[in-house]
Amino acid sequence: MSSFDKTSLEAGANTKHLKSAHDVDFEDDVHIEKVEAGRNMGDIATSVDNIPISWYVWMVALTASMAGLLFGYDTGVISGATAYMGSDLNNRPITSNEKELVTSLCSGGAFFGAIFAGNTADRQLTQSTKFGRKMAIYIGCALFIIGAVLQAAAYTIAQMSVGRVVIGFGVGAAAMVLPLYVAEIAPAKSRGKLIGLNNMSITGGQVISYAIGAAFASVNHGWRYMVGLGAVPAIILAVLLPFCPESPRHLIYKGREEEARVVLKKIYKGANDLQIDAVQLSIQVACDQAREINDGGTAFSKIKQLHCVPSNLRALISACGLMVISQLSGFNGLMYYSGTIFGTIGFSNPMAVGLVVAGTNFIMTFVNMMVIDTMGRRRLLLSTTWGMSAGMIAIAIAFKWIPFDLESGTLESNSGVPPAAIAVIVFIIWFVVFYGVSVGNTAWMSTDFFPLEVRAMGTMWLTCSNWGSNVIISSCFLSMIQSMTPSGAFGFFAGICGLGWIWLYFFYPEVSGLVLEEVQEVFEHGFGVKYANNLRRERKQIIEERMKCQDKPIAMGH
Repeated sequence: MSSFDKTSLEAGANTKHLKSAHDVDFEDDVHIEKVEAGRNMGDIATSVDNIPISWYVWMVALTASMAGLLFGYDTGVISGATAYMGSDLNNRPITSNEKELVTSLCSGGAFFGAIFAGNTADRQLTQSTKFGRKMAIYIGCALFIIGAVLQAAAYTIAQMSVGRVVIGFGVGAAAMVLPLYVAEIAPAKSRGKLIGLNNMSITGGQVISYAIGAAFASVNHGWRYMVGLGAVPAIILAVLLPFCPESPRHLIYKGREEEARVVLKKIYKGANDLQIDAVQLSIQVACDQAREINDGGTAFSKIKQLHCVPSNLRALISACGLMVISQLSGFNGLMYYSGTIFGTIGFSNPMAVGLVVAGTNFIMTFVNMMVIDTMGRRRLLLSTTWGMSAGMIAIAIAFKWIPFDLESGTLESNSGVPPAAIAVIVFIIWFVVFYGVSVGNTAWMSTDFFPLEVRAMGTMWLTCSNWGSNVIISSCFLSMIQSMTPSGAFGFFAGICGLGWIWLYFFYPEVSGLVLEEVQEVFEHGFGVKYANNLRRERKQIIEERMKCQDKPIAMGH
């Protein structure tokens, strides 16, 4: 059982204490004695998994996911903006090197923005302040607004570059904080689905950026509208954020138990007082442990905890490993250079074809969100990652039949779209289908691997591993195609995907359905692949037994 189960009180033996602490009336005590006798508080906390997700949780998750939409929009809109800048910057056409500069600066800013957000989130946890995880989201909103204004008003490359760096800070903050915040708000059984909602917002933002780019393509100075519109969702999010609760784990950590109890009642709408007591006590135990570890701690001490405590290090390896696989799989190369690829193999409207790829990713993100909690992360990953490798192999083979000139980067003949190019498109969509439903979105859910005392720091490293590997692919993709040929480059990515499947089998445990305080226990048993399966089986049995118990009439006179 979980660490909480080992330290909790037997419910049947402590009903008098519960009554005095929470004013549970006599009838409730009689019911508790008859139904809950022999069951500990950990079992009661587990029983809330049977409660449907409340509309309140959905609204909070939808509001928070607007930051994900900004993430996707601002990383996707620049491809259209640079295509239509004309001579608006420095009174001359923008060069290829300058396009690469303003595009890549967002990724670089995101890397450092994630570090800043991670330190901010942890500082709000340990210092005396009324703000917690939400503070970093507020800062992200401000960065999105300022960056959008700077870009829309830019008349020089330097000003545009500054705007892209500021936007990058916002993207990094959003990518780091949002999964962390949602993971601490969401009930255990729906955590993957609600984090998936944020991932869906990211891919949705990318689709919207393509659509906005097409809408303003023929408008004079239309690129300014493209980048400037990124401020609108940020303003809406800043207005709605005060209506979202603080993380109950942060509130309990700061000793604000009554506020945390109010939030927990909204999250677990329909739960009785005893169930809320059990959930709150479970979080309290974890917070007490985290507080004991964090007393007098510094940022360096947290880094040391993350890397020197074996269970934390294993959680870091498992989480960041999946993130690196998702980035080195070749997907970002397709997204950043899809227009170039499709144009060079003969398509007259490469942006339209690119929109099909982005739309496919969006649809599969929705599928991932709907099935992730039911199917489980590990099972879903192992069932789909092979399809990524198969798709890349097929793309590599198809490129062998395309007359591609490596030096000029164009087709050797202008006879239209060769049949092999159609095969490339088909298998790129095949690859995106398997990528979108698996590693592309599941990688962001691993923020719940880390215990509370290093969760923000661990999530920061997770986000940095995303942007670090992202920069590698975005800066090397075209060079790989020229030096290794397209077939060689896509064959390389096929190998990465194949190795990724093997890595997932041995090092990625199934934590779907486990509460955050139980997840950290998984990594205390190696990488916890077998242990997590046993723990999830125990939880399922507890829920089933409690449901049977609730369906049976209570016999009077016992």
